[in-house]
Amino acid sequence: MVNKWISCSQKMADSRKKEQITFPSLLQNRFAHWMSDLPEKLWDMSLCNLAIPGSHDSMSYCLDLCSPVKTSDKILKYLDYVMPCITRPEIYRWCKTQESGVTQQLEEGVRFFDLRIAHKPNDASEHLYFVHGIYTTVTVQDAFNEFGEWLETHPKEVVILACRFLEGMTEQQHYQLIQKIINTFGAKLCLKTSVDQVTLRKLWELGCQVIISYDDIIAKEYPELWPGIPYWWADTYNAESLVHYLETQKQVGRPDGFFVAGMNLTEDWWYIVTHLYSSLKKLTFPNYPYLCDWIKKQCAGPGKPCFNIIAGDFIGAGYLVPVVLDLNRKLI
Repeated sequence: MVNKWISCSQKMADSRKKEQITFPSLLQNRFAHWMSDLPEKLWDMSLCNLAIPGSHDSMSYCLDLCSPVKTSDKILKYLDYVMPCITRPEIYRWCKTQESGVTQQLEEGVRFFDLRIAHKPNDASEHLYFVHGIYTTVTVQDAFNEFGEWLETHPKEVVILACRFLEGMTEQQHYQLIQKIINTFGAKLCLKTSVDQVTLRKLWELGCQVIISYDDIIAKEYPELWPGIPYWWADTYNAESLVHYLETQKQVGRPDGFFVAGMNLTEDWWYIVTHLYSSLKKLTFPNYPYLCDWIKKQCAGPGKPCFNIIAGDFIGAGYLVPVVLDLNRKLI
């Protein structure tokens, strides 16, 4: 049994090395200051009416193959117990949605971060991690510190950090996490207010650079925390179905405040079983040109069919950020 686990661990390590071969970022430094570079005419427009690039499952670039599997599926749990050398690499390939770290994503122009926060089961420590199928190597506190350090050197850039799902946490852990947020970002936090007041000019005057949305009722107790941000998620691996879903949502009309249109394709178990040697990356890349062509036809602004945050996978590939930011040109 010991030999089996050693063999599996080595195979998982080899798989992780292969998956960690990343492409050179096409966006590095090109959009590191895009907010301060916007025309002055847009400085007084609410951020919820600008087109903002975001990353889906932002922290999945550092998934830990040796961490517990986060699932309620009993069959998957059993398979992971008896043959982790098969299940873990498969989960890794389909749950890894980014290849750029926090600083690199910021340099690439990402300003909305989808943060899935959780406490590991049976973990005696108070550390919180991010999760997507499996947990990350990076702790929440380390990630927050990295955001804070980057913002110090980019005083006119603003980030929206969406703390979502928040799984496996006790009430005490919620309070501790919120206190860490307040301690880390301090005066940079934008207090809850009317979204019409959240403009670049106003935020610059106040020295505010961080908007925290917190997807839990406890957010009501804190002026520093905004409520959860709606995320339009098509839940499909078909690009045409994703576009159809977003077109249908447009007819209903956008929410009044911040909201996210997810340009991310999502596999299901049947798709994975029939594509065992594939990955989310291989699913996403061939479809990006089609999805970006659709984005180019959209508009930002306050109108019913307009978009705000548009989030996707593998941001560093260079597809999503330029076409999303180009939507702001239509507002000038």
